[in-house]
Formats: sequence, structure tokens, C-alpha cells
Amino acid sequence: MKFLIVGAGLFGSVIARELTDAGHYCHVVDRRNHIGGNCYTENIDGINVHKYGPHIFHTSNEIIWNYLLKLTTINQFSCRPKLKYGDRVFSFPINLMTLNQLWGITTPGEAEKKIKEVTKKYKKDSYNNAEEWALGNVGEEIYNIFYKEYSAKQWNRHPREIPAEILARQVIRLDYNDSYYYHAYQGIPDYTLLFNTLLNNIPLTLKIDYLSDREYFDSQYDKIIYTGPVDEFYNYEFGPLEYRSLRFEEEVLQIKDYQGVFVVSYPESKYPFTRIIEHKHFEFGQQNFTIITREYPQDWKIGMPAYYPINNAKNNEIYKKYQYRVEDKKYIFGGRLGLYKYLDMDQTIERSLELFQNIMKDEK
Repeated sequence: MKFLIVGAGLFGSVIARELTDAGHYCHVVDRRNHIGGNCYTENIDGINVHKYGPHIFHTSNEIIWNYLLKLTTINQFSCRPKLKYGDRVFSFPINLMTLNQLWGITTPGEAEKKIKEVTKKYKKDSYNNAEEWALGNVGEEIYNIFYKEYSAKQWNRHPREIPAEILARQVIRLDYNDSYYYHAYQGIPDYTLLFNTLLNNIPLTLKIDYLSDREYFDSQYDKIIYTGPVDEFYNYEFGPLEYRSLRFEEEVLQIKDYQGVFVVSYPESKYPFTRIIEHKHFEFGQQNFTIITREYPQDWKIGMPAYYPINNAKNNEIYKKYQYRVEDKKYIFGGRLGLYKYLDMDQTIERSLELFQNIMKDEK
């Protein structure tokens, strides 16, 4: 069959590779002037700059890890960010070192006792919002330092207006493990090699908008695999879905090291940005200069890049309407925007491979 893959990000590139290797014809198109979607990195004098925020690959799925290793190299990077509040820098995610910095406790037993003490009056069987969840799990002091202002900046909503699930993804440990992820496998892939390998010898057209000439494209292909925003695909028939967007401010500094770690979060509202990324630390760079990026969350409007789906009740109801709208088997939706779902990179690859298997089953 002839497939048009709309989007040269991770989902689109994986499915294009698998379908091509199975004997199908694939043509990949993308609005942007580069492949890789939000995983795109630009090499600037030896430093690979993550142009759309940090992309650290992490998974406990050995099959997905081995799949990636066949396509690219992955280094030994482990995600251990820091957080600056006032004139103090805290170990983050919250772990026993963080609690030692705050309260002077040193053992898991002491930590458990203290957490029970500070959360006792906030404990509930279920939590209606992010503020309730934070108070019920870590107490008022940690909530005020680590979550309250940061969440308000990130989502432009008071934590009382943010679903509890958003903060429930946060890592809290009562031991000295300061790695952000529990996953057995993690590191920084060579993203340029990854996408060049995935799209090798596959027809590719950049800087082209499928939706601007949809009738023509639809007439040329048997199936369309679409990884863009599902609401835009249907011309916002049921209204636009909500997202959070980001703005990145990049700076080259003629010093060897700016902050000593790949990312420092700035939760306080006095900082308009949420974090500063220092790219050389992803690959243990020793260059005599450095590149940092300040990351600013911003409200999303139609036409802006969409990064984080806001999966509250209102948006989930709108998304259901778009799901029911998918009647023509010619169209297949995938990726974070096509499925309106926050997917990590390993989940994105897994979903793409599942789609490939389903297509092959339907063929039979």
C-alpha cells in the first residue's frame, strides 16, 4: 500500500521505517524544516542542543530499549536535576537528601515518621486537585517550595485548578536515590543518528503542510497516518483542545560551566522561566564554552507549537467527540497530538510498533 506519514517525529518515523521494511511505500511530510519532531537536536560546535527541551530516554521495557540500540547509540546519562529556591539548591526529585536538607533527618524511618506528621491533617481517601494531592502526600512546606509556584507557572492555573494526576506523576522517595526515573534503562540517544537511520531511503518532504492541500494528498495515498493535532485535522469542529506551549531562549556563554548540572528548576514566581538547561551536561562535554536555554511556559493559541495536552475533564470530553468523528478507515491517528495524550518516548515507540502490527494483521 501507499502510506503518507504526516509528521517526522518519533511516532511517524518509527512507523515509516517498519512499513517500508515490510514492503510498503511511505512518504513522510512535515511542516518543520527538520526531522525528529520535538526530539530534534542541533550540533553547535560539538554541543548537541535539545532545541525543544530536554529529551532523556527512559524505559523498563527491554524490547523497546533493544529496538532503539539497533538504530542509534545511547550514553550512560542519568537524570538527576536540581531545584533552586531562594539561595538554596535542593536535591530533586524529592528524596532522603532533600529531606535532610530541609529537616536534618538522615534515615528512611525518620523520613516516614516526619512525612506522616506533616501530612496528617491533609490526608484524604481521594484528592480533587493537585494542591490536595501535594498537601496529603508531602505536607505544606514541601508543597510551598517545590510545587505551588512552579505548577502555577507551568500550567497558568492555581494548583487547585490542576488535576491531581499531574502531580501524582512526581517522584518522591524516602531513600538516597536521586535519579528522577525508576526505569532500568536510561540515557541520551544520538538523536540525529536515530532519525537519519529511521528515515534512511524513505521519501521525505519538509516545510510542507498536509492540511493546506489535503484533497491532493488524500487522492495519492491509500492511507494517511496523521501525527498532528487531531482538533486541527477536523478544523476545530468541536472547538480547540487546550495545550500548554513553551518558548525557549538560548544563550552561548564563554565560560566552561554555568550551573554544574544539566537542568536547574526555578519554582519561584519571581522567575518568568521554569528551568535552565545546560546542554553540554547531557553528553559530559568538556568544551571551553557552554550553551544554556531558559524555558518559558506560555499559553497556547491556535497556530503555536503544542507541547502538553491539558487532560482535564473538559478537554477529555471534547477529545471523545473527535474520536467518534474518525469514521473513514483511510485515516489513522498517532503520537502525542494525534491521540491527545501525554506519551513518553518509549510509549510513543511502543504505540507505533503496535500500530504496525495491527496494520499487518489487517493485511492478512
